[in-house]
Amino acid sequence: MAKGSTSPATTAAPPASYEDALRELERLVAGMEGGQLPLDQMLDSYRRGAELLAFCRGKLEAVEAQVKLLEDGQLKPWISG
Repeated sequence: MAKGSTSPATTAAPPASYEDALRELERLVAGMEGGQLPLDQMLDSYRRGAELLAFCRGKLEAVEAQVKLLEDGQLKPWISG
């Protein structure tokens, strides 16, 4: 069986930042919601999306841990202004 394109799930580099991951995830979701992707590409997009989601969750959990540490273990409400 000949290979067409390489799988984004196995060849894509980790995102440089949370914002980059979020942008890529939004792009993947939009493509999947469009319903025009071939099944193999849909599956690759789903896998990559799961990787990006895990990356974003990890970044958010790390920030939350830092905030808790800075606030003596108490997560306080964010007040902007």
